[in-house]
Amino acid sequence: MLVVEDERLLADSVAEGLRRFSMAVDVCYDGEQALERVGVHGYDVVVLDRDLPKVHGDAVCAAVVEAGGEARVLMLTAAADVTDRVAGLGLGADDYLTKPFAFAELVARVQALSRRARPALPPVLERDGVVLDLPRHQAARDGRFLLLSPKEFAVLEVLMRAEGAVVSAEELLEKAWDEHADPFTNAVRVAVMTLRRKLGDPPVIETVPGAGYRFGTP
Repeated sequence: MLVVEDERLLADSVAEGLRRFSMAVDVCYDGEQALERVGVHGYDVVVLDRDLPKVHGDAVCAAVVEAGGEARVLMLTAAADVTDRVAGLGLGADDYLTKPFAFAELVARVQALSRRARPALPPVLERDGVVLDLPRHQAARDGRFLLLSPKEFAVLEVLMRAEGAVVSAEELLEKAWDEHADPFTNAVRVAVMTLRRKLGDPPVIETVPGAGYRFGTP
C-alpha cells in the first residue's frame, strides 16, 4: 500500500493502523514523492489525498491510471460535495472517502480494493486445513485459532495467495514489509520459522532451496 497525505500525523497514523492489519505500507507527504514511488513500486492500493502540495492529487491519480498497472486508488478529500466526488471518480479513482472518516471504514475499503487489484480471490482463503479470514484478520488450522503477529499473518497470506507457486524471500520482503526493510535482513526466515511452529504438524510451508517457500502439503 501507499499512503499519500500531507498531514503527517494523519498519514503516519493511517499507515500504522493499516500495518496492524498485516499490510506493507509506504508513506509520502506530497504529490512529487508520490509520483516517484508509483513509478518504482507496484502497489496494490494507493490511498491518495486530493489536495497535495507540489503535485496535485488529481495529477497523481491520473499518472497511476495511465501507468496501466494493478494499483487501485482510494481518494481522500475534505470536500463532501457530490461534484467533488464525481470529479475524483472521473479521474479514474476507484473509490472516494471524505474526511473525517471512520478508520474501520477505511480499512474495509482498502481491503476490498486490494482484492480487486489481483485476480479475484475470496476474502476467506482455505487450504490444507488452514483458514485465513482477511476481513476479520483471523487465522485457524483444523479449527484451532492461531495467534499470529501482523508480519506472520502477512507472510501466510502471500504464500496462500500464490496457490502452490514458489514465493521468493525477496517477494515476501516486498509484500509483507515496506520499502525501508533491509534486503539483507533475516526477518523473512525468522517469520517463516515461527509461522511453521504456530501452524504445527504436518508441515504446510516447504522451503525450496535457492528459490523460496511454497505453501501446501505434497
